[in-house]
Amino acid sequence: MYDTLYISVILPLKLEWEPCYSVPHGMSSGKVETGDRVKVRFGAKEYVGTVSATGITPDIAPERIHPISSIENDLEKVLPEEIALWRKIAEYYLCSIGEVYKAAYPAMKITLEEARAAALKTARERREKILRSMEERIARIEDRLRKKEEQIRTAREGTKKKLALEEGVAKMRKELDTAKAALEAARAGKAAPEGDGYDMNGSANEQGARLTLSQAQEKAYSEIKAGFAKAKPVMLHGVTGSGKTEIYIRLAHEAISKGKNVLYLIPEIALSRQLEDRLEEHFGEKLLVFHSGITAAGRRNTAECIRNSRDGYITLGTRSALFLPHHDLGLIIVDEEHDTSYKQDSPAPRYNGRDTALMLSLIQTSNIILGSATPSLEETYNCECGKHIMVQLKERYHGSGNADVEIIDTKAERRKKGMEGNFSRKLIEHIRKTLADGGQVMILRSRRAWAPVLQCEECGELAKCPHCSVSLSLHKSGDLICHYCGYRTCNTGKCSRCNGPLKPLGAGTQKIEEESAALFPDAKVARLDSDTAQNKSYETKTIKSFAKGEIDILVGTQILTKGFDFSRLSLVAVIAADTLLGLQDFRADEKALQLLEQFKGRCGRRENRGMFVIQTSQPEHPIYQRIMAGDTECDISHLLAERKTFNFPPYSRMLEVTVRDRFEDRAERMAGKLADLLKKRFGMHPGAIAMPGSPITGPYAPTVDRVSDQFLRCIRISLRKDRHLKEGKQAVKDIIRQFEKDGKYEDHIVIDVDPA
Repeated sequence: MYDTLYISVILPLKLEWEPCYSVPHGMSSGKVETGDRVKVRFGAKEYVGTVSATGITPDIAPERIHPISSIENDLEKVLPEEIALWRKIAEYYLCSIGEVYKAAYPAMKITLEEARAAALKTARERREKILRSMEERIARIEDRLRKKEEQIRTAREGTKKKLALEEGVAKMRKELDTAKAALEAARAGKAAPEGDGYDMNGSANEQGARLTLSQAQEKAYSEIKAGFAKAKPVMLHGVTGSGKTEIYIRLAHEAISKGKNVLYLIPEIALSRQLEDRLEEHFGEKLLVFHSGITAAGRRNTAECIRNSRDGYITLGTRSALFLPHHDLGLIIVDEEHDTSYKQDSPAPRYNGRDTALMLSLIQTSNIILGSATPSLEETYNCECGKHIMVQLKERYHGSGNADVEIIDTKAERRKKGMEGNFSRKLIEHIRKTLADGGQVMILRSRRAWAPVLQCEECGELAKCPHCSVSLSLHKSGDLICHYCGYRTCNTGKCSRCNGPLKPLGAGTQKIEEESAALFPDAKVARLDSDTAQNKSYETKTIKSFAKGEIDILVGTQILTKGFDFSRLSLVAVIAADTLLGLQDFRADEKALQLLEQFKGRCGRRENRGMFVIQTSQPEHPIYQRIMAGDTECDISHLLAERKTFNFPPYSRMLEVTVRDRFEDRAERMAGKLADLLKKRFGMHPGAIAMPGSPITGPYAPTVDRVSDQFLRCIRISLRKDRHLKEGKQAVKDIIRQFEKDGKYEDHIVIDVDPA
């Protein structure tokens, strides 16, 4: 008698349960295992799901259980570690496991055959690149050898100098013979560079052994190893230019030499372009890259390499790399852990890459190091509580001191006619001197486009997006664009209300680029923001050109503050810095402090001392004064004390519930009803006004209360971080799900845990 096999399946859908299916007798002899991919029918559609359990006892009648359509043997099996991570993410971020599965395994638009063909092409190109690098290395050794031999011929017989030269030549000849043998073997396919981690500078392990750390780095490295020995996450607080990357590389080499794998997370794609070249010098073909900037075929190839790898590898990627089929992870590196780019806002799961990396490290029992020059308050708090270990690295690698800081009061400059457009004459003089000395300049403006706002000179009306409650931005193309929903229209120059003339207000990166080119006609000026970054080749070319010194002035948005390392950059300046502080967000001061400190650290990264200029109409603001005094530690303590007073994170767990509706009155009404239910559950009288420290705030209209024709109302929930936290979070989820069901209001409510 055949016993029917019942399985539970995770589908890429927002379901609060895992549907049960039966396996038809004879289908693969009934051999279905956890992690297998199966095709099933749910409703009117077919989906590819993942088997989460086998041999289960169904809680519904057998006649209501559908059989699976097929076992997808051509699709890779999902690892148990992957499913474990999905469950943790779903539980923490109050979403369904199906939504996590959909994020981890999105529908592929390219066939397996096309992907593999593209992967083979990439492998051939990388092989050719490595062979060329090996040939160039041999040429460099031969050139050095000729020079040494010439020095020997001119040196006096029997002197110490000649003996030392002869000894050096002998070593160099041996190195040359080894390099030539490796090249011949690689050409013959006997020791193909794709598999052994060989690159232009030798094997990965040899490079790791030759990596020289400074005394301060060695001390930090020892403290990190001691932290790992205690099985605790380590926070590396290293000032900009202190050489955190060298420590990461040393730790990664150690993990790989033990047969373990490494995951290296970065917040932005732009940062990977510079870092990838650096890591490839050390790890060769052991380096894998994963982010949305590479093709679908390239991402699929990386996933296959990780899944099938039996040797140590290092994966460099953005937050999406967390969902790769990792196994045997020995080390996770989260660089620039404070960066808000690690947080996904939409769609679900609305996860933070840093915190998810901590979950992954527990599942993989791997070491994890988080690094930043400006640690987040959450990490500072974790270290103070003893959950994580803080390691300090306060010396710059090349010994250069902090940059000089100058704050320029733009109000005072305008009164005495000291401004030319958006540049003060003081800043212009600093830029001219820097360029004359052969240095480079970076200018930060936190608004893209040509002008962020257009206003009617007759009636004062602002040109606004018809679908969002935000102003349209004027671009050089002549188009007015909404930076929220993407709405675009041609600029007629006339007010839609009274037909009066529209006047551009403020300046975005495009205008700053124009003014820079006009003020410094002999300088090469370029721009880097989210508009230009859409062209990946332009972005890569711009970063490389600036690194080579081919660009004199680089204008851009916050993308410039990421962890770039440019040796000739000696002046950085912020135009209209006050826009960084005008946010209605309890994290505004923390974000501004981190951004300014990060940007300050971009200059003077070698022996030269750099300069940091801030143009502001609020020169007395405490954030600027702390930056100028170099006393950000005091600011961090002050911000933490302020958060504690108001029961804000990291002293509480914050959830933001957003009601979205195309009708404003219904959004207001439904948000009010939901808030009353939540207040009742968490001990507040319905309709009560929330005071500082209260668990429920709202509903309230956010600063931008309409996006893509959807009106928004928010409710903020602060839960104590105690033994009832998990229960409280689940209660919020249950109340919202029941509210949606009772009011037939599905797909209108979004829960965001730990909003950025």
